[in-house]
Amino acid sequence: MKKLIAALFLISILASCQSKTNQYQTGTYLSDADRDSLLTNIITFIYLKAPYANNKNRFEPQFRSFYVKNLPSFYLENYYPAPDGTNYFFVIRPVGNGLKYRRGVLGKFKLKQGSLMPEEFEEIVNTPHLEEEVLRERGRYLFQELVKNGNLDKELSMKHYVEWPDSSLVYDRKINEWVSTRKY
Repeated sequence: MKKLIAALFLISILASCQSKTNQYQTGTYLSDADRDSLLTNIITFIYLKAPYANNKNRFEPQFRSFYVKNLPSFYLENYYPAPDGTNYFFVIRPVGNGLKYRRGVLGKFKLKQGSLMPEEFEEIVNTPHLEEEVLRERGRYLFQELVKNGNLDKELSMKHYVEWPDSSLVYDRKINEWVSTRKY
């Protein structure tokens, strides 16, 4: 009987740890198809604009194939839809032409009613270019802090974790781009 109780106790502890590990895994909240659709929409905000696209028309159907084509280079590493309707994300994206280094993008948005289209989209931080293993570790930490606090204000001075925002670049939520703070 003691062994049975001890075994049940151990199983409950392991199950508790497992649920915390999976809490921010994309598959906990999204099917593969929904993940790809949402990630494509996020890419449209955070990546290069498709040829001939601009801020106003980049979501039009004729440009979607550009973002879908680039989908395999991106990972929706962590995702959490909070009870208040805020959706938090950590995306790993390519940088330049190299494969050795990648960049993390962490942010938040609301979803347009009945769709996977983000609105009120905001990139909170971009990480420096890092090797993927290091990026995953640092990004996971930043993601947990973002979900817990709703911001990363305390982490902004951690230059090995956060490249932007900084004294020269800030995120403009109106145009959904990083802009220079310098006056030329």
